[in-house]
Amino acid sequence: MLISLAALAPPLLLAAATIALIRPGRRPAGFPLLAERATLAALALIGLGVVQLVLQGPVSATLGGGAFALTLRFDLLGAVIALTVGFIGWVVVRYARSYLDGEAREGAFHGLLLATLSGVLVLVMAGSLALLVAAFAVVGLGVWRLLMFYPERAAARRAAAKFALVWGAADLVLVLAAALLWFAYGTAEIAAINRAAAAGPVPLGALAATGLLVLAALLKTASFPVHGWLSEVMEAPTPVSALLHAGIINAGGVLLIRFADLMQASPGAMTALVMLGGFTALFGGLVMLTQAAVKTALAWSTVAQMGFMLLQCGLGLWALALLHIVAHSFYKAHAFLGSGTAVRGVQAVRRPGPVAVPGIGAVMRAFAIALAIYAAVAGGFWAIFGPKPVQAVALGAILIFGVAYLVAQGLADAAPRALTRRTTLAAAVATLAYFAFHRLAEALTAGALPVLPPPGPLEGALLVLVIISFGAVAVAQALFPHWAHHPAAAGLRVHLANGLYLNAALDRLIGGFRAAKTH
Repeated sequence: MLISLAALAPPLLLAAATIALIRPGRRPAGFPLLAERATLAALALIGLGVVQLVLQGPVSATLGGGAFALTLRFDLLGAVIALTVGFIGWVVVRYARSYLDGEAREGAFHGLLLATLSGVLVLVMAGSLALLVAAFAVVGLGVWRLLMFYPERAAARRAAAKFALVWGAADLVLVLAAALLWFAYGTAEIAAINRAAAAGPVPLGALAATGLLVLAALLKTASFPVHGWLSEVMEAPTPVSALLHAGIINAGGVLLIRFADLMQASPGAMTALVMLGGFTALFGGLVMLTQAAVKTALAWSTVAQMGFMLLQCGLGLWALALLHIVAHSFYKAHAFLGSGTAVRGVQAVRRPGPVAVPGIGAVMRAFAIALAIYAAVAGGFWAIFGPKPVQAVALGAILIFGVAYLVAQGLADAAPRALTRRTTLAAAVATLAYFAFHRLAEALTAGALPVLPPPGPLEGALLVLVIISFGAVAVAQALFPHWAHHPAAAGLRVHLANGLYLNAALDRLIGGFRAAKTH
């Protein structure tokens, strides 16, 4: 039985984590350095596994049989996500060496962090239903323990309780989905289930399982309306926030991409992802704009990004969704670990001055310029590489709406010419980057992810709805300074800043406020 070298990374991290039991307290000899070296060695093993993948193709190893078979499969998806997790894990552990230095339970923290990383690596390489479910449960337990690192903090206990409630509910849903898939296909191998779904027809039990997989992904990615706990994890040490936002929160997206063929065979599941993911992206983005604290704004940014990733999955843009996961992981790890330095840098250079506010004419010109740039770049790529799917073109238009907001700032009457040139150049670079990275992602994942079918009437209507929704929000955001002082706008801002109070409702449901008062 051939085993991928990458499969040796999780047990290596778990062995290093076990050593933490010997010295769980303050300054545990050389264990922090050992933890960093263990993550670096794990990253090297994953890299060697990638080389093995290129030379030999996907490698699977199975222990046991039947519904409870435990299969590790190292394929393209596992390689991309494992490399991302391995690198970010090493950076986070290295950062934690100095961040946690002198803490009373420093050794225990490093042990929990390594054990959680080990579980995440098993999750992304899981090739069978039983191992996938077990890995999700282990990762949830590890994150819950990390969130409870300061158990004396009532806010930390509340965040951990809400995380356990949402993550645990997703695990139960995932168990039901796994059972339905086993009875529908008679196999626990995820690759075999995808092949059968692609060949069709899809049994009724498997269609029900796709709905449960969508629900599990929504819960795992903190989508609307169970998003509130994600903004409270800052009560844990910063390395925990970085690991959660940069890696673990992406698990729902990994779950959907792992079952891409099965998901694409269910139009209802894809429609639900488009609608719920798109709404979560819009909602998270609007709430993010109302936040004053940098880490809270980053948390709401994660909500928006996860919604956008679910939207990509619902549109069948699996390669772009995978690219989104990788890019978001690196960006969010850097944002959290460097947030303190960024705040100090802004404070050091802040200078009072006039703010350029674009009028409606400038906003309309900005959208026209951005769309013209998009059309020119899309036409160039079309001529060189051939036509792109309608879904990808529509997603690029949504990107352009964000770029148009930036261009509008450069077209404001008070804006200097240098800002106008800079924003226009940024629009061109962003458009080029979108098409170039999409082309690269398609080339790398060719044959590993399902081919995107042309959109039907329902998909076409959803695309129009998505484009109109994101375009309207972009225009409203650009013009917001003109009506920000209206009483209705001020009230809306307060409601959005509090996330429409859905998090408070969940607090009441689990007794979070009572726990805070009695402590």
